[in-house]
Amino acid sequence: MSHRALLLAFPLAALLAGCGPDEFQKGTELPPPELVTIAEARALPANEYTQIEGFVSVPSGTYFSATGDFGFAIQDDTGGIYVSLLDPVNILIGSQVRVIGQVTQVSKQTVLVTNATGPQVLGGVKEVMPKDVTAGDVGESTEGQLVRVKGKVSKDLVQEQFVGVRASVDDGSGEIQIFVCLQGDKPLIDTTKLTVGAEVEITGLVQQYFERYEIAPRGAVDLVIPAPSP
Repeated sequence: MSHRALLLAFPLAALLAGCGPDEFQKGTELPPPELVTIAEARALPANEYTQIEGFVSVPSGTYFSATGDFGFAIQDDTGGIYVSLLDPVNILIGSQVRVIGQVTQVSKQTVLVTNATGPQVLGGVKEVMPKDVTAGDVGESTEGQLVRVKGKVSKDLVQEQFVGVRASVDDGSGEIQIFVCLQGDKPLIDTTKLTVGAEVEITGLVQQYFERYEIAPRGAVDLVIPAPSP
């Protein structure tokens, strides 16, 4: 496992191994915590036990190369959050889910940690549309949400061995990092198109990695090269 994956996965494994409430770890039947919005859950203190609902914006295991887990992301009308899960689950993008877990900080990113029985698929289905933002908008207020930025590739790619590829995009409001995870040994998007000066449109989840905010694409459809103007 990569250095980056260890930084993210170790605290999550520790929480699930016994740092949280004993009843939660042992699977003991407990009254469910109050259902709150994602924005309310994000504001809770670390290790708070909570319940949220939302629609899946990133499928399980998409960011495995960087996180070392099979987590997914969900959104509601108030915000979004990454749900950490050490086992894969078959939950389709757009599915409505209810999740019980613990709020924590991983590399300064707000994460909801759950276990294999945590996610419950509900009946609803909704396409989570990306929010069009500028590079300057990407930060704590958009963390955990699906966003889309348009700009020019401003720096050469940086390879992070076994983890992913880092790019930079500037849209005039500032520069934003794009972190492309791997699927097997290949990046989730065609990074050969991310040459300096290229006009791009990139969709992805806003993540925080210590002091840096970045956008993580989910797959090939999240990279669009606009047609040149006539």
